[in-house]
Amino acid sequence: MGTEQSFVDYVAEVAGLGSRLTRKKMFGEYALYLDGKVVAFACDNSLYIKPSKAATTLAPDLPQGPPYPGAKDYPVADELLDDPPALRRLIEDTAALMPLPKPKKNPKQ
Repeated sequence: MGTEQSFVDYVAEVAGLGSRLTRKKMFGEYALYLDGKVVAFACDNSLYIKPSKAATTLAPDLPQGPPYPGAKDYPVADELLDDPPALRRLIEDTAALMPLPKPKKNPKQ
């Protein structure tokens, strides 16, 4: 089952990060980016935060599960959708720990 656009819109609204939080649809699911860094995935209408020290420090009791078959476990942050400040902080702190994406190479002309 793919993630519904309305769920991703709701996550963005609750997080309250405005245009800083972007999303890209991939195979029926979504990757969420803060300031260009991947911070979470929306899969099967659940929110999976990238594993990091931010998640273990700020939300150590979140359940764990794979966002897609064959993936390692990620913290499932669905319960934080009821706590916008906690969700926002988790997303921001996760982004601070993620590397910048590698620049894309220009195709040969």
